[in-house]
Amino acid sequence: MPAGVAPPVAWIDSLLSIVVERGADELRVTAGLEPQMFAKGAARRLAIQKMSQRDIEDLLGTLLSQERRALIASGEKVEFVYQSASHGPFQVTLSGQSELSVLFIRGAAAVVKAPPAAPAGHATSASVETAEPRSAPEMATAEGVALPLIVEAAHLRASDLHLAEGEPPLVRVDGVLRPLSRERTTDVASAIGLSLEERSSLASRGSIDLSAKVPGAGHVRVHAYRAAGGLAAAVRLLPDAAPALSALGLPVALDDLAMLQHGLVLVCGPAGAGKSTTLAALAREALTRRSIVLVTLEDPIEFGLSATERSLVRRRQVGRDVATFSAGLRDALREDPDVLVVGEMRDPETIALALTAAETGHLVLGSLHSRSVSSALQRIFDSYPAERQAHIRVQLAEALRAVVAQRLVPRKAGQGRLPVLEVLRVTIAVANTIREGRTASIPSLLQSGRREGMLSLERCLSDRVRAGEIDVEEARSIAGDAASLATYLAD
Repeated sequence: MPAGVAPPVAWIDSLLSIVVERGADELRVTAGLEPQMFAKGAARRLAIQKMSQRDIEDLLGTLLSQERRALIASGEKVEFVYQSASHGPFQVTLSGQSELSVLFIRGAAAVVKAPPAAPAGHATSASVETAEPRSAPEMATAEGVALPLIVEAAHLRASDLHLAEGEPPLVRVDGVLRPLSRERTTDVASAIGLSLEERSSLASRGSIDLSAKVPGAGHVRVHAYRAAGGLAAAVRLLPDAAPALSALGLPVALDDLAMLQHGLVLVCGPAGAGKSTTLAALAREALTRRSIVLVTLEDPIEFGLSATERSLVRRRQVGRDVATFSAGLRDALREDPDVLVVGEMRDPETIALALTAAETGHLVLGSLHSRSVSSALQRIFDSYPAERQAHIRVQLAEALRAVVAQRLVPRKAGQGRLPVLEVLRVTIAVANTIREGRTASIPSLLQSGRREGMLSLERCLSDRVRAGEIDVEEARSIAGDAASLATYLAD
């Protein structure tokens, strides 16, 4: 068939019928390679010979317009929806500057508005749309994407949505898990809007981290992974933009930390404690009040941070824009930054580079998974072999400016959670304690350092209880030192 002539509906639909008949949901056709078929990320046998570039062009016919050819030739991806008369909508992705590749996803991710009458199997202006290229591993959903479970979770003020094949969806609202519906989830990949490329990556790696903007829900962070029962996903729902520090309801002021010219500030807490929110709010404060170049290293990118008239923002996603946090930090030191935001200090090399940056005139805002100030410091020490710990303690004592350990506690009256903090400011006494590795002395320094802006967890909890904001039993369940909490409550 001559190139450029609309292909017979039967030719495209005959390929797609194989996908449907064998219970698959994805088909990949690449010039010079054997076509591949997948069912929920798992490869399915497909006995079709290799197709040439000309074969694929003939298959697409008028769907491969000159405009789309030009976009593909420039390195972009083109997405649209093909409405099959026999099998319904398929999302189609065209890519490949040298070797054309076509991805078909059954049950197109985009909502297809009812098109005007058109010949069966042919695209109409409503059913075929181009979209911005998708850069894996960041999920970039288009306007109109139907992800109803995520939207419903957002309307319930949920912080998290948990999905697993064969199980009802659960949401976490004010820290408590509850069912979203009684219906069991059958297709997690579609529920979170995974593209064929993302599904293939998930199938080969076992897990994938994504970031998306979902209409009706805002920004979400997705971790999809293989489990014993099939595909599962944890979806964190986030505001579109980083909040202001003043909107967080913090028990002590932290805005001065954003004004530091250099040094290391750590924000710690367990998963779901709001440390990413506080870190983003500190970054926003610095952008608003100073004239800076701010560079972030995140996995994945979460809260929106905007440049101002006086400040610049450069955001890099680990795994997409840079290989690792440590590689990104090395790069950042050559990018003229004033403030560096490190999404997670998870390994010795990243910690060492962050300390070096803090010592050489940069403000470094970093997060660490740790439940308290003391355990955060100990975790840093323990990241290194015994022979290196003394050096790291000296370096940390010189560079560290503050450690904020955060939890979220349900309000006594319901409707939301409140942050409770443990705040360490590095004074001469604190620096000496860190240098000597005496983390057991940190709690007493927190208790006696209120005049320097320090705050112990137990003091913060007692203040919240006295104000009628949280229940005393909640406070007792969180306190690290029950006797200290009792003393504060009795004062």
